[in-house]
Amino acid sequence: MKLLKIITLLVIFIGNSSLFAQANIKSVNLKKGQILDILMLTTKPETEKAFEKYRKTAFPVAFKRSYKPLPGFRIVETTQGNIQPTSFIFGQWSDLNNREQFISEIETVVPDFHEQRRTIWSIFNLVYYEMPEDLSFSMDKNKYNVVTAYWKKDNSSFDAFTKQWFKKSTATGGKTVLKLTNGKSPAGYYYNPDLLVVTEWESKKEFETFMKDKGIYKNESVLHVNQFVIN
Repeated sequence: MKLLKIITLLVIFIGNSSLFAQANIKSVNLKKGQILDILMLTTKPETEKAFEKYRKTAFPVAFKRSYKPLPGFRIVETTQGNIQPTSFIFGQWSDLNNREQFISEIETVVPDFHEQRRTIWSIFNLVYYEMPEDLSFSMDKNKYNVVTAYWKKDNSSFDAFTKQWFKKSTATGGKTVLKLTNGKSPAGYYYNPDLLVVTEWESKKEFETFMKDKGIYKNESVLHVNQFVIN
């Protein structure tokens, strides 16, 4: 089973989800208090049997705790940063309690849970967000979609930087699809940027025009940045 098949299983295995698929548009609807997972993965080759075991042992515990799969995307290019995952996947939980209870209880039910993950994935980064209000967003795979994650050095200068960043993004045709802050990451899977943004451009050319401004990533208020093109 190739990587795409594994992603497909992650996305569609068991049950309905808050996903509406029409052509290449992927839409997500979340209610206040629900949890949005974001996973960035790289799957090792020849791990089909290992994933089948993981599916049978870990998935039922997650589903019992309200987990629902949402859309998954390929990471086609890393444009900034020090990691190169190949998959960008959304997931949903009913509330923070269920999400964190899963983390605390999974090793009791599946003692080799983390070992299984290390066997299957060479990169497994996770951040999750509690919705402060209802959230709906759509991503068009026909567009040029970019995920940007920033870590800040301090609040005041970073706030000024991000205001300019969004202004310049809009000026070059960028549409902010998703903006997330105040995430959490479990121990061992830490990936918690201060700001995570999904931006849609009509074309790669528009994005490259935006990226010509070095100030949008080489800024004294920025501690670290990751950026991925997804499809």
